[in-house]
Amino acid sequence: MHVLILGGTAEGRELAGLLAERLPSLKVTSSLAGRVAAPRLPSGEVRVGGFGGSAGLAAWLRENAVHLLIDATHPFAGTISRNAAEAAAQAHVPLLAVRRPGWVQEPGDDWHRVDSLADAARVLPGLGTRVFLTTGRTGVEAFAGLDPLWFLLRSVDPPAPGLPVPARLEVLLDRGPFTLDGERELLRAHRIDVLVTKDSGGGATAPKLAAARSLGVRVVVVRRPVPSPGVPSVVDAPGALEWVRKRLHDPRPPTDA
Repeated sequence: MHVLILGGTAEGRELAGLLAERLPSLKVTSSLAGRVAAPRLPSGEVRVGGFGGSAGLAAWLRENAVHLLIDATHPFAGTISRNAAEAAAQAHVPLLAVRRPGWVQEPGDDWHRVDSLADAARVLPGLGTRVFLTTGRTGVEAFAGLDPLWFLLRSVDPPAPGLPVPARLEVLLDRGPFTLDGERELLRAHRIDVLVTKDSGGGATAPKLAAARSLGVRVVVVRRPVPSPGVPSVVDAPGALEWVRKRLHDPRPPTDA
């Protein structure tokens, strides 16, 4: 049986490792989008790059005799998740989504929820003047033109050359997981008064929220895109492992998932 994991996340890497350890007879392929120059590679076979939309992914599923498809992409990778749902239906391959829970606002948090990065840019001038961006390098152009504000962008890779960026921008290249003490010191050192983040969930980058809470830093939280309807989901890699195990003994069509 061949399992394709749409990965690039900690959950995708963990699941590939669990399948290799617990179900070694399976063929497991992890697909990475290729947006990070030096990604952390999971166990098993790895392919890098897009499929060419839902039709291309459906063709790949058929040509490579994929029996199970698992969407373990980032919660904000809406396009690939929609393509996965459409491709699974076209190729008649059972699909599971791994969706880590979003962050929960706690007492002392000063959160401002918005629906997009563009909305975040609109509310920023009324919230602070020194901004910590943790939304990824591809979204920094949404904040271009906010010249009175100063920005610290943290990302794994720098923004692409020629991309519109804020006039007052400092880039910090780093990769999680991060610690509470480290995040608190970072906010203090750069005199940050507002943090912008996507509700990606998970523990690797959550310490920034606790640090912001302890220092009274406001937080702009971008809501997640609406998931594709009808796709069964679990919250972690062990849950996905159990789903695969059940499918090995009960290979029903996706409509019975």
